[in-house]
Amino acid sequence: MASERSRRQEVLDALRDARGPLGVAEVAERLGVHANTARFHLDALAADGAVERAVEQPSGPGRPRTVYAARPGMDRGGARGYRLLAQILLSRLAADGDEGRESAAQAGREWGRFLVERPAPFQRVTGEEAAERLTGLLDDLDFAPKPDGDVIRLRHCPFLELAEEYGPLVCDVHLGLMQGALAELDAPVEADRLEPFAEPGACLAHLRREG
Repeated sequence: MASERSRRQEVLDALRDARGPLGVAEVAERLGVHANTARFHLDALAADGAVERAVEQPSGPGRPRTVYAARPGMDRGGARGYRLLAQILLSRLAADGDEGRESAAQAGREWGRFLVERPAPFQRVTGEEAAERLTGLLDDLDFAPKPDGDVIRLRHCPFLELAEEYGPLVCDVHLGLMQGALAELDAPVEADRLEPFAEPGACLAHLRREG
């Protein structure tokens, strides 16, 4: 399997180094492999979307030639640094103090509105139904929620290391998510507050019923 990935990368590199599209025979010649081997990897790369396949218009008699070219754009292989990106953005918000915290909460609210399953038109959602939908959303986001009356225990934090480093900001995003989701449901319940690490192995989200 590893050798196949290595060979496929060699085929892709050959296409990137070329000044124009290459046919199967040209790729095979450049890599010193059989044409069937080159064709196999070219077709696999095309199926993965890394390579574009086209048919050249023939300049004379004979069958049109199929050629391949690397798809424009960055190589999608290699490592990602999403945690570093999150740290960069959070550090910038942290520098703004209370204003940064409100920006984090507002971003959470907007995403909460976007992520929650909206009710059908003219459907009135009860407080219990809204709490169930919120719990479902939190479960989808890997918070491992466990409802207990007007409290939802969050037994897993998908952003734990960031929460430990930038605690209030990340918690503001979490609370904002819940507030935005419940606001979108237009139900008589709201997310009142979030107690980070209030219990061993759990944060506590407190809901408040209206009326």
